[in-house]
Formats: sequence, C-alpha cells, structure tokens
Amino acid sequence: MSLFIIWFSAMFPLIFSPGPANIVFAASGANVGVRRSLGLLAGVDIVYVLKSLLVGYGLGKVIESHPMALNFLQLMGSIYLIYMATKFFGASTNISASDNKTLGFMDGVLLQVLNSKGWVLVLIMFTLFSEQANDAFGAAGNLILVLWLAVLNISVHLVWIKAGDLLARVSNNPVYNKYLERFYGGCLYLVAVWLIFDNKIWY
Repeated sequence: MSLFIIWFSAMFPLIFSPGPANIVFAASGANVGVRRSLGLLAGVDIVYVLKSLLVGYGLGKVIESHPMALNFLQLMGSIYLIYMATKFFGASTNISASDNKTLGFMDGVLLQVLNSKGWVLVLIMFTLFSEQANDAFGAAGNLILVLWLAVLNISVHLVWIKAGDLLARVSNNPVYNKYLERFYGGCLYLVAVWLIFDNKIWY
C-alpha cells in the first residue's frame, strides 16, 4: 500500500497534466461525447499498455542508449498534432457535420505511438519504481506497475473526455461550441509548435 501511495503521488500529476493526448480527449468529448470517444481512448490506452510492457521488459535500456529516437518521435508526433488540430478547425466550419469530427481507434494509436511524453513517462516510472515493485511483488513487479498505469490512464482519460463533454453541454450553443473546437485546435497547434522548437534534434 505504501508503494502504491508513493507511485500514485508521482504518476498522477504527470498523467493528469494537459499534454497532447489529454487535450485531444477533451476536444473529442466536446465534439462527439463520451461514447463516440471510446474508440480514441482504446487506441491510446492499448498502445500505452504495450509501450509499458516493452519498456518494462527491456526496451527501456535500448531507448536510453538511443536518445535521438525519442527526439525523432517528438518531431513526428508534433506533425501529427498539427494534422489533428487542422481536423478540428475543419470540423468547426460545419457544425452539423459531426461525423467529420470523430477521432477513432487508429487516431489514438498514432497519437500514442508518436507521443514522446508517453515514452518518457513510462521510462520515468520504471526507473523510479521497478526495483521497489520487484522487491514487493517478486517477478510480477513490473507487470503490477503496468496494471496500475493502465487503470490510472483509462480513469484520467475518461475524466478528460467527460470534462470536454460537460463543457459542451453546459454551453448548449452551436456557435459557442464552434469556438470551443477552435480553442482545442489552437491548443494543439501551440503544443505542436512548442514540441517542434523544444526538440534536442536541432542542437
């Protein structure tokens, strides 16, 4: 229990912070609601689990020895965020065309594969807690960390989707919702530009 409390205290702020994936979840919730955002959530969180398993069982050492790989992923992820932001802006020009706004499973997969923050977060988790987890749970220690992270991720991502959905319902105004979509798209543009310029690949 003490290990879980320490782990949660460290990981919750990192996962709940408004990174690229969480902004996309809020935007999706606002655009199409919780149910139609579940495909996006599944894509992101299935990749998160696979990413955690890979890092926890060996890939982490490979990534640490090739830091430029994360820089390249960050650059590709930034380009994909610009694409997603453009998709939100395109959807906002036609309020009734809700089908055009839906982000699905493959969008989630690509978003998480190219999300350098997600890779770094998983590396941090195993660096900080792998030894303690193995002491507490034996050979199943890394698997327990993966399970904890999966449950926390899904819970937090549902909160972000629901928050976006509630914000759109409270407004209950198509014109306001159009500007809300543009706000989310603008946030994604800003995050993408920041990730592009704050990338060690340039220096």
